[in-house]
Amino acid sequence: MKTKSIRRDQVNIITLGCSKNMVDSEVLSGQLRANGIDVSHENTKRGNNIVVVNTCGFIDKAREESVNTILEQVALKKEGSLDKVFVTGCLSQRYRDDLEKEIPEVDAWYGTMEMPLLLKKLNADYKAELLGERLLSTPQHYAYLKISEGCNRTCAFCAIPLMRGVHVSKPIESIVREAENLVRMGVKEVMLIAQELTYYGLDIYKKRMLPDLLNRLADVRGLEWIRLHYAYPSKFPLEILDVVRERENICKYLDMPLQHASDAMLKAMKRQITRSEMTDLIHAIREKVPGICLRTTLIAGFPGEQDRDVEELKQFLQEHRFDRVGIFTYSHEEGTSAFDLVDNVPAEIKEERAQEVMEVQQEISFEKNQEKIGKVFKTIVDKKESGRYLGRTEFDSVEVDNEVIINTSSPLTIGSFVQVKMTKAFDFDLEGDVVKKQMND
Repeated sequence: MKTKSIRRDQVNIITLGCSKNMVDSEVLSGQLRANGIDVSHENTKRGNNIVVVNTCGFIDKAREESVNTILEQVALKKEGSLDKVFVTGCLSQRYRDDLEKEIPEVDAWYGTMEMPLLLKKLNADYKAELLGERLLSTPQHYAYLKISEGCNRTCAFCAIPLMRGVHVSKPIESIVREAENLVRMGVKEVMLIAQELTYYGLDIYKKRMLPDLLNRLADVRGLEWIRLHYAYPSKFPLEILDVVRERENICKYLDMPLQHASDAMLKAMKRQITRSEMTDLIHAIREKVPGICLRTTLIAGFPGEQDRDVEELKQFLQEHRFDRVGIFTYSHEEGTSAFDLVDNVPAEIKEERAQEVMEVQQEISFEKNQEKIGKVFKTIVDKKESGRYLGRTEFDSVEVDNEVIINTSSPLTIGSFVQVKMTKAFDFDLEGDVVKKQMND
């Protein structure tokens, strides 16, 4: 009689989409590890027998990538390389019923807030005492720190509330505890993320509490850099900037997606702000925090967008000279209010407009980088590639912004800080020489 060998479960988590998904995967990893289950992230060696695909459902391309990844894992299951495939995340939250019919080989589907159910399926208990403890998938020296879930805004193009629900803030104490845990793990930089940072605290404290949270986090010993991502411009609470200016370990950096600059488009997008109000806000931010790096994100090809709207957007960029800009082409999302509009800008025109906008920004970025030549900046050493060290200044976030090519005659420690004198400028990168190592190197 043949006996089946008992193999210990090994789980591989594949994460798609944004940094919020990455944090969810890290928390899931930490929970599994605490339950004594072997877990890895993005394991390419295929030693595991279970896969969890954490999906993104934000726009067309993200959905396509998520579905293709699920199908790849299902194919491995069919050939006997995997025992089980589970799917979680935004795509699963939004299209679970349809996906269950189309891909029945998936063992189970879970939404964005159903981690305890997924853990139970994996024979693991959800351990509330592990709040904030994660198995990092980023390099050890930086991490994303999620301060809230969901969003109460009603932007016409955005499906996030459909997938993540309404805004729910995490208590200040739990966020600070998580930051302290991260520092103990070797983290020196945290990037605060939320769908809407400035809304933080309104639900549980009945007032905007981001300034209080920032002050508490700035007090965490060993936390060298705190970076702010995804601040909504409408009704922006300017008191945040006082904390940014006063606390040395809060990066002079603000990621504030504006999406457009044409009043016609801003109204159609339901952004609750005008171009004039955005102009006043930008001036106020720069006045309160001199030298702050402003990053924004834009959308090209929203329904009804005309050439004149794109020209307005380009003029706005030239007027305000943002340090960093990202741009997406509009994706027609079922369930959003914009879905009732005719998606009347052809895909190729969307791409052309996005390229036009980025060409304007490319020139601005190059000019701003040239201004840094000869100046010295505190720089974190992120990695070593092809024999060269690469890092970032406080004005650059991970993956989306500039990198610094660091020239040095002696070895550097990944995650350490060095003083770099900039010698060369490129469109989106800098190069410089180490002039002084930090104490923690």
